Amino acid sequence: MTTSPVASILLIVLPIAFNLAFAALAKVFDYPDILRRPTREVLARFRAGGPGLVLLWWGFAMTAVLFAPLAVLLAFRLDGADPVLLAVAATVGVLAAVVQFLGLIRWPFLVPYLARADAEPDATDARRAAIDIVFQSFNRYLGVAVGEHLGFLLTGVWSVLSGAALLQSHAVHPVIGIAGIVIGAVLALCSLEFVGPFEPRGWRLAAVLTPVTYIAWSLWLAVTGVALLL
Repeated sequence: MTTSPVASILLIVLPIAFNLAFAALAKVFDYPDILRRPTREVLARFRAGGPGLVLLWWGFAMTAVLFAPLAVLLAFRLDGADPVLLAVAATVGVLAAVVQFLGLIRWPFLVPYLARADAEPDATDARRAAIDIVFQSFNRYLGVAVGEHLGFLLTGVWSVLSGAALLQSHAVHPVIGIAGIVIGAVLALCSLEFVGPFEPRGWRLAAVLTPVTYIAWSLWLAVTGVALLL
């Protein structure tokens, strides 16, 4: 297979895989609403999910890994675009994949240990308090700061750069390139939800825009993939 169909197939498959995994987590784990609950409740719900939930989180993390080859292969596909623009877009895309992976991978590796430790019958109040601090700290650092903030920001920037490259390459209809620029800009804006003055409850506008923007971003990826195949 040449670079062209591989890039197009990834553009179609990735958003489907991401949204299926997200929907499954929402159904079996009440994600992301469960994160607003106390730590002990979250860990109890995680234990109840068993090995299947751990594998589901691992699969969700792997969708982030797929984004790295997608970003690189798309850059090779867009003949006629500025080589510097393509190189920067590919680099930003790989970084977006890395930070999203780091934000998600705590769930299949760190959280199972915390869930088991919290359920130990001889666990003291001090131990459970330490588990709560560890869980919430990693949630804020890897989940919010790395996975969501940097993930949204870098993914948004990649989308803007890729939209500009699509316009330059004339590989698809210009509307698709413009859509990438607009959606990417809004996604980057959503990365400010928990920054600075919006802590600790978050910026309400970003909270409203984020799910809608991610759906639009998923559709944009798929449409771009189909357009490149045609």
